[in-house]
Amino acid sequence: MIDDRGRALALVPVAPEAEARLALYVDLLGRWRTVANLISEASFAEVWTRHVADSAQLLALAPEARRWVDLGSGAGFPGMVIAIQLTDVAGARVHCIESDRRKCAFLGEVARLTGAPAEIHPCRIESIDPAALAPVDAVTARALAPLPRLLEFATVWIAQGAVGVFPRGRSAAAQLAAHPPAPDLAIDLVASKLDPDAAIVRIRSASKARQ
Repeated sequence: MIDDRGRALALVPVAPEAEARLALYVDLLGRWRTVANLISEASFAEVWTRHVADSAQLLALAPEARRWVDLGSGAGFPGMVIAIQLTDVAGARVHCIESDRRKCAFLGEVARLTGAPAEIHPCRIESIDPAALAPVDAVTARALAPLPRLLEFATVWIAQGAVGVFPRGRSAAAQLAAHPPAPDLAIDLVASKLDPDAAIVRIRSASKARQ
């Protein structure tokens, strides 16, 4: 795992303070992973590259964003990683929405011990009042749902000016071709730093993007 950590941080560097907090997060993940069904043994062996760095790279795609919403946070990828990176940023807040209570307990413990500005919402996405989280600068999700369903959840924030940042793997272009989003959305694909054949879909309101 030491080698995996080194590779991850070479691809997606973070500040020393953030690295220390991320290391604590990974340690907690190692202790909680079987209790809360967070991550498989095989996946945990490469947790720094496959999950931490893959999540950390998203912050650069919405560099001005301070208030994030992470849909279906699971073990905290990408929401908790983003929150840890924003720990010392004034006004930062990452809303982690997760319906599994065990995973929420884990996320709450990570936020408590790292000081990350994460707020855990133990509920289904459909039950959230979007206005209660406003203002929102960016919305993200990782491996939550097919792209059309994901946009159903996220459009309420994107329409108000938030940036959507969604890792979609190697099939990103095919997903967009099969299910073209509404014409009022501005979309670009950004290559992943972890896999040049994988892409991150960045979505904004077309009218907001022109402003």
